Amino acid sequence: MKTAIIHEWLVKHAGSERVVEQMLMAYPNADLFSLVDFLEGPLRSFIQNKPVNTSFIQHLPFARSHFRQYLPFMPLAIEQFDLSDYDLVLSSHHAVTKGVITRADQLHISYVHTPIRYGWDLQHQYLNSIDKVNGTWTVRSLLTRIILHYLRLWDVACANRVDAFLANSQYVARRVWKTYRRSAQVIYPPVLVDRFKPQRQRDDFYFVLSRFVPYKRVDIIVSAFTQLDLPLIVVGDGPEQSRIQQLAGPNVTLLPPQPEEVVADYMNRCKAFVYAAEEDFGIAPVEAQAAGAPVIAYGKGGVLETVIPGKTGILFDHQTPESVMAAVQTVESGQVIFASDLICDNAARFGPDRFQRELSRFVDQTWRDFNDQNALQY
Repeated sequence: MKTAIIHEWLVKHAGSERVVEQMLMAYPNADLFSLVDFLEGPLRSFIQNKPVNTSFIQHLPFARSHFRQYLPFMPLAIEQFDLSDYDLVLSSHHAVTKGVITRADQLHISYVHTPIRYGWDLQHQYLNSIDKVNGTWTVRSLLTRIILHYLRLWDVACANRVDAFLANSQYVARRVWKTYRRSAQVIYPPVLVDRFKPQRQRDDFYFVLSRFVPYKRVDIIVSAFTQLDLPLIVVGDGPEQSRIQQLAGPNVTLLPPQPEEVVADYMNRCKAFVYAAEEDFGIAPVEAQAAGAPVIAYGKGGVLETVIPGKTGILFDHQTPESVMAAVQTVESGQVIFASDLICDNAARFGPDRFQRELSRFVDQTWRDFNDQNALQY
């Protein structure tokens, strides 16, 4: 099968890019497409230093630093890719890639990290971040609403271009059904669990790794630990940084993004990893468990599928400092005893080898079914 792999944008090596990395390992001869490609130097190794076919957005002014501002043009850009030479198209989707155009005799499988969140679930939170004047919409706010309305219409319409959906969690599979009325099989994303070396004797500090954006709710974690006066190390940055700095007491250490080996060291040694976001899957909590750290997390979204309450972590019910404090106090009281081996074993089921096996098996079976169906119809 001649294969094309298409991803929204290649600018870093994070969660969705790790899926692309493993797709390329499963299909090393595939050609790679992306709206923009700004990977530099050593970062290109995860795409096997392959050339990337990019869209016209790559060449627009300020695209390197502000490519997301070209969101209104992305549906048009994704439709311009000519994939007519390929038998199999694998799209890694969280915004527009599933809208790529294919023929009836081409198999298109879309791995959905999430239906576009700021167009659906997080629309109101996203719009609330845009300035309003005296309770009325600004011109920017009005234009954003119009763009998101158009994007939703296009997003639903182009779901029919996909032959088979994959989702990165049951949580996302339910959202795929809600948004597109299409079933999706779950293949959990690959997590590099082997890079962690758990410490038997763990240190007393708690650990947070997160971007400082509203939905991650780092603010409630920092507020809770400031009141508890327990040691907390937070690694990350983002638009909410100044607000989080104001909430942080002397017991909270805020650090900018750190190299992977430094983050792994904190994971290996921390007393527990704290996580307050409602995520589609959530790679960081799995990484923490691979490091033998119990997870204290908001009990909604992907963590319900990766954390075993009372065995590999504790889930709290509300995104409030009080809920975080109650969960931390449970850990501090010693009411729950966590076994590092059990925590690591739970994380091991999300390794990259498992992802490649499940992806290859799904593609092979879907390819056979697809060709059998075409033979019957024609």
